[in-house]
Amino acid sequence: MKRDNVSKQGNPKSTTLPVTEDYHLHTLANGIRIAHKQVPYTQIAHCGIMLDIGSRDELPHQQGLAHFWEHMAFKGTEKRSSYHIINRLENVGGELNAYTTKEKICFHASVLDDHFDKAMDLLADITFHSVFPEKQIERERNVILEEMSMYIDSPEDAIQDDFDQLIFPDHALGNNILGIAETVNSFGKEDLMKFINDNIDTERIVVSSVSRLPFSKVIRVAEKYLGNIPHRKTSRIRQAPLAYVPVSQQKERSISQAQCAMGQPAYPLLDDRRLSFFMLVNLLGGPGMNSRFNLSLREKYGFVYSIEGNYTPYLDTGFMGIFFGTEQKQLTKSISLIHKELKRIREVPLSVLQLHQTKVQLMGQLAMSEESNMSFMLMMAKSLLDTGRVDSLPEIFTEIEQITALQLQEIAQDMFKEENFSYLTFLPED
Repeated sequence: MKRDNVSKQGNPKSTTLPVTEDYHLHTLANGIRIAHKQVPYTQIAHCGIMLDIGSRDELPHQQGLAHFWEHMAFKGTEKRSSYHIINRLENVGGELNAYTTKEKICFHASVLDDHFDKAMDLLADITFHSVFPEKQIERERNVILEEMSMYIDSPEDAIQDDFDQLIFPDHALGNNILGIAETVNSFGKEDLMKFINDNIDTERIVVSSVSRLPFSKVIRVAEKYLGNIPHRKTSRIRQAPLAYVPVSQQKERSISQAQCAMGQPAYPLLDDRRLSFFMLVNLLGGPGMNSRFNLSLREKYGFVYSIEGNYTPYLDTGFMGIFFGTEQKQLTKSISLIHKELKRIREVPLSVLQLHQTKVQLMGQLAMSEESNMSFMLMMAKSLLDTGRVDSLPEIFTEIEQITALQLQEIAQDMFKEENFSYLTFLPED
């Protein structure tokens, strides 16, 4: 990372907050927050550095640059070659990985806790000291172009990317995270350095950790490798999407089965209805085999192998989508069955038993997801960046228990109006 244009004024003091039920929080002098959950029953340490930077922060000519940065972070730093980065944790049985979303970039690792120091050293190095060798840029460019081709060849993935563009036209939230061939082919070292310098904000970075290690040690290691990172404050302002207009679009593809995406914008991150809507989408199209869409389209009619509904909240908007594949002759009937279920949830409130079962199912799913220490580590970082806190399971359960059937019905009437849906279908070529 370039060290020029670094703000050295107004650095907050290093502070440690009292322990909460689920995690400890410490803020370094440069604004980077350290979050840690101590669990006594594991020898594995999961840790990551999450930055509040994603593909939505790219300018039109930068499409795919955040993802390109994620790839290039592994290709060389001021003190390590690509070979040494790859082997640093692999040689001790650990794992090093990264991902990019619309609003986040995360570098994370899992190792035996004896090697926690090594993991934090490496994560800090690839996040803040990458040098982006030109030869490696050319090689990785080809890797990303192959990755793009792989997704294009998978209609289940491609339709989700194309549907984003339909819902958020002319906005970065609608762009493919991987970018487009034209922009990916244009990126050089200076593009990467400028993007990082324009977007890095140390007060919007969270280092997250879950292990049996005491918090005092986690702080010492974090200070050792991150304490000398200069404080930076960006003036970046994310632009909200334009007003939504429903759209219907069909495309022909070399596929044997029709693919369909239907949905619309939804509630943003800080909306009070977010959890209630998430529960509603989970009831209709969640991972359970007893979801209403699955019971209707698969179990009753045999029209689909799988169908999913998902809800993704963003800073200033959200996204709700329903995705499935079916024989082309069954496409219209499948869409009608989905709208039949949406109409039922709008018009018929859940019974006392149905509401209870819906709540219990969601609480069980959330509890099981928290059993994964790595998932909790990533969730903790994202939650702190998005909301400034990490809700404990008991707090979330209490909120779920307070949801009423009337609230769900009102949300369904707001979000499931048939005239507000957009549609994208991939049809087999004749």
